[in-house]
Amino acid sequence: MAGTIGLRRMNATLTQPETQPAPSRDRAPRSRRHFRAIGALLLALLGITIYFLRYDLRGYAVLERFADPQASGSLLRWETYPVTAQDITIPTTSGAVRARLFMPVGVAHPRGMLVVHGMHHLGIDEPRFLSFSRAMAGSGLAVLAPQIDALADYHVDAASIPIIGESAAWLERCLGAGAVTVTGISFGGGLSLLTACDPRYAAHIRALALMGSYDDLARVLRFLATSQEEFPNGRTIPFAAHDYGASVFVYARLDQFFPASDLPAAHEALRYWLWEQPEEAEKWAKQLGPASQATMNALLARRIADLRPQILNIITQDEAELAAISPRGHLASLRVPVFILHGSSDNVIPPAESLWLQQDVPPQDVRALLVTDAFSHVDPAKSASLYQQLRLVHFVGDVLRAAN
Repeated sequence: MAGTIGLRRMNATLTQPETQPAPSRDRAPRSRRHFRAIGALLLALLGITIYFLRYDLRGYAVLERFADPQASGSLLRWETYPVTAQDITIPTTSGAVRARLFMPVGVAHPRGMLVVHGMHHLGIDEPRFLSFSRAMAGSGLAVLAPQIDALADYHVDAASIPIIGESAAWLERCLGAGAVTVTGISFGGGLSLLTACDPRYAAHIRALALMGSYDDLARVLRFLATSQEEFPNGRTIPFAAHDYGASVFVYARLDQFFPASDLPAAHEALRYWLWEQPEEAEKWAKQLGPASQATMNALLARRIADLRPQILNIITQDEAELAAISPRGHLASLRVPVFILHGSSDNVIPPAESLWLQQDVPPQDVRALLVTDAFSHVDPAKSASLYQQLRLVHFVGDVLRAAN
């Protein structure tokens, strides 16, 4: 009997189904929550990436539109606003100033950017300058370009500083969006720096972007006369200067090179030469006296060495005047971020000038310095390595971030 009961118990044990753990009700929801967390993290990372890259993307669009106003593509359409342009006049203490205002369509309260042109007789009508101003406005900024008549007549003049400063103040009042960013191109860059140091105008400037600018005008003029580039570390190296620089210097100081009787003809001859109309220049040169003709012919034939001793002597004589319109020695009161860009092949204002600027601008204000093959004197270079192009894109992106 006992054996029978024991057998039954054993059979019961053998035939009893194996106990399985009850299925978890939380497993599926737990998996879904896990994937949702990963998805949220990826979206957050994507958002952060887009946030930090958005100005680089705009910088790319600006450079593409600058180099080719007709450029198209999905990214350009996405990152570029339509732009309107309006010719206006700005009231200043020195009189009404002609200007052009570029506005991005669809931006309710754009920040402002003042763009100061370099030395060119077309001023704000110069095609590359127009392309740059429109490209910047396409990034979402309201861009004001005032005509600086002295620069359009190949003169660096302290009287241009109030025009720059009052134009910045006008744009700030017009937009009601706070201080504006100033972009100074070539010789307009040095004047823009001096404007930002002037207590009358400093509060109206949010940031400075300098493109191919100068630090010491006398040093630049020595370079144009000698083709010797001077570096902050004391090195001087040969670097062929653009021959037009010497013509600009002589044009700005005609009375130091020509007698009074020859000044009208010398002015017209050299003006047409700088306007790239050599036939007209030669017609006026023929009206000069023998000694003046020799001087003019040396300029028109690009024989700068013939005039070098006289040019260097005048630079020495005018050193105090040149120092007064140079940023060097005048930047202690600067209180805005500065972005410095220079083309490594710039033969008008040599790239060493930006190294001098980096040294002379208060250290806390130098936000970026880029000397690159991807930029010439005042516009993007046609060929450069991908790395150099990406660095230029990032530089422009940083300027746009500061402007906004």
